[in-house]
Amino acid sequence: MPKSKRNSLIFFFLTVLIIAVVALFGPSDQTLGSNVRVVYLHGAWVLTAELAFALAGLAGLVGLLTRRDSFHGWSAALGRAGIFFWITYIPLSLWAMETNWNGLFLAEPRFHLAVTFAVVGLLLQIGLWFINVNWLTSAANLIFIVVLRIVFSAAQYVMHPPPSPIFNSGDWRIIGFFIALNVLSWVAGYFLTLVFLSYRPKRA
Repeated sequence: MPKSKRNSLIFFFLTVLIIAVVALFGPSDQTLGSNVRVVYLHGAWVLTAELAFALAGLAGLVGLLTRRDSFHGWSAALGRAGIFFWITYIPLSLWAMETNWNGLFLAEPRFHLAVTFAVVGLLLQIGLWFINVNWLTSAANLIFIVVLRIVFSAAQYVMHPPPSPIFNSGDWRIIGFFIALNVLSWVAGYFLTLVFLSYRPKRA
């Protein structure tokens, strides 16, 4: 394994370890107590996934307009990093349900959509990896984030309070901690994107 690729993977796992440690010391909530730390983590994780999807779509759009392979490459890598964060956000969401609401509500609309997009997104990224056509990957990533945002904007809120309870809390300890957790997650996403960027399959 090339040194740069190995270093990106090491930095990714180190950042994830730091996130796990930092999450243990998050401020408690008056209602949910210390269990709210899982909510912070799952929120930062899904926002990182959405950011990666959005950047994948943006890079793809620029690649389609400029026909530059470098942007297609970033779109592909960001899309794959995004689906990793999205899929791993699912168990965090289940954990948040179990610890804060004493049970799993699998029929909850937004969770149901999250699982659907996880399956569709994974199959999409696997298919794009094997097909390995630059413009198709970029176009698919652009369409994916647009459809995701449209669908979720119309989704019903049940267990997920409308955005954003954290930023509307007025508690700057919670807001500051959540921002820091997001920044660390973005750093992890960046290193994972570099890993995927270096693993691009060669075109025939």
